[in-house]
Amino acid sequence: MKNVNVAIVGATGAVGTKILEKLVERNFPATSIKLLASKRSAGNEIEAGGNTYIVQETTPEAFEGIDIAFFSAGGSISEKFAQDAVKSGAVVIDNTSAFRMDPNTPLVVPEVNPQELKNHSGIIANPNCSTIQMVAALKPIKDQYGLNKLIVSTYQAVSGAGVEAIDELAEQSKQFANRSEIEAEVLPSASAKRHYPIAFNAIPQIDSFGESGYTLEELKMINETKKIFSDQNMSVAATCVRLPVVSGHSESVYIEIDHDDVTVKDIQSLMENAPGIVLQDDPASQLYPMPLYAEDKDEVFVGRIRKDLDNPKGFHLWIVSDNLLKGAALNSVQIAEALIK
Repeated sequence: MKNVNVAIVGATGAVGTKILEKLVERNFPATSIKLLASKRSAGNEIEAGGNTYIVQETTPEAFEGIDIAFFSAGGSISEKFAQDAVKSGAVVIDNTSAFRMDPNTPLVVPEVNPQELKNHSGIIANPNCSTIQMVAALKPIKDQYGLNKLIVSTYQAVSGAGVEAIDELAEQSKQFANRSEIEAEVLPSASAKRHYPIAFNAIPQIDSFGESGYTLEELKMINETKKIFSDQNMSVAATCVRLPVVSGHSESVYIEIDHDDVTVKDIQSLMENAPGIVLQDDPASQLYPMPLYAEDKDEVFVGRIRKDLDNPKGFHLWIVSDNLLKGAALNSVQIAEALIK
């Protein structure tokens, strides 16, 4: 590994702060770390690993001398500044949806398709948080037994919608407890015509709806999964729901494999030996993954593995992970680590 100069765009956001924490925690070989954000955040101080960093404004000139630039400030910022970073000589690791489906941009989960890192032209896309944890768990199954169909229902934390959504959940919980009017301004989507309370509620909409009736979040999971697995013929369906959970996405996943003689123990064995996966699957002891206990953990947790009662090739899994870590910041840092090895 060589020492590199790093920049984090969106450093004051929920994911940006986690990227900085992971760089420090994992002793990433950075000679320098530059924190970039909007003009209004410039001058703010952020402490990590005993060091104090001064936030600077994101400008095209800010990327001079930068080797790796993490982007996590929204798709419009990535579209505006990513090419400036590339022209300055940096490799961009983008945590937005701006480049994910670009055929010339690799979409990478290091445990799943690290070979795609060789094909970048300056930008590498970090997949959607809910996609990452699912494909990380399904990769060993696909390799061993094939995978031709999957249906996923997600139960996603409000942190996936940013700090504002976390604050709104806290405030709405107080309003509910005080029996006062609950005010909603953030969810289900900032661009939505109507907003609904998330406290003590479940909202079956994440992002806006497309013409197909699927939300953009659901389409991301469908299209990204096919791209990451390099299988456009795979049957994928998704329903994404927001729950009043602060951090940690949960997913109920149904899969169909190519073999009918596979047992639950076979799948469990794959999970026990898969990188970055923790098996928590003992129904007799009520051991299964839950988002409350996955918070601040790097791993993807898998449990409730069952064979379908009607289809001998069908299995059900319950997959949980901290969406701000493996679903965003950690995966980005792992991409950078793989790049410089």
